[in-house]
Amino acid sequence: MGGIKMISPGTNLYDPDLLKNLDWDSVKGCLSPPITNENTGENWLLVRPLQLEDFDNGYLQLLSQLTTVGNVDQEKFRNQFHAMQKAGGYYVTVVEDLRNSQIIGAATLVTEFKFIHECALRARLEDVVVNSTYRGKQLGKLIVLTVTLLSKKLGCYKMSLDCKDKLIPFYKSIGYKLEPGNANSMIIRYDQPSDGQKIF
Repeated sequence: MGGIKMISPGTNLYDPDLLKNLDWDSVKGCLSPPITNENTGENWLLVRPLQLEDFDNGYLQLLSQLTTVGNVDQEKFRNQFHAMQKAGGYYVTVVEDLRNSQIIGAATLVTEFKFIHECALRARLEDVVVNSTYRGKQLGKLIVLTVTLLSKKLGCYKMSLDCKDKLIPFYKSIGYKLEPGNANSMIIRYDQPSDGQKIF
């Protein structure tokens, strides 16, 4: 595919092959027109793991549309990147605009080992953001569903997130449910029947 730069594996936060063959059939109907992380509908969009080079590709500036980032220079970024890479369990996933090499969307999947559920793996969704000038192109759904399906592929028994009231309808539209007793906590479970719903 023209325009995609070759990146050595060590610069990816996690193995990009993990994003191949996700179970998009389980979320049919969530996206109209249907798109996937491997078929974004636009040849200038690429969904991939965070890379070291993204310090220069606008990743921190994108995060600043979500919350305060603070003073993070290239060395701090590199050290944190390598710490997350070494620890494992961090799957920061981004959407790149290949036309200008800028990061325009991102979401973080964090996994944790549990003793419960027969020593299962649990997932959390964090830091979801889409560049304000690109909104309305389903990129929010695309990036959230990508990491959600990745958590399913990794064998997590559930994925959870905390969100503001205004975002509850968005997450409901892609299969998340409010967790009883936690007003702004939403979950998807993979270890229970989905009450006849086709989503997950």
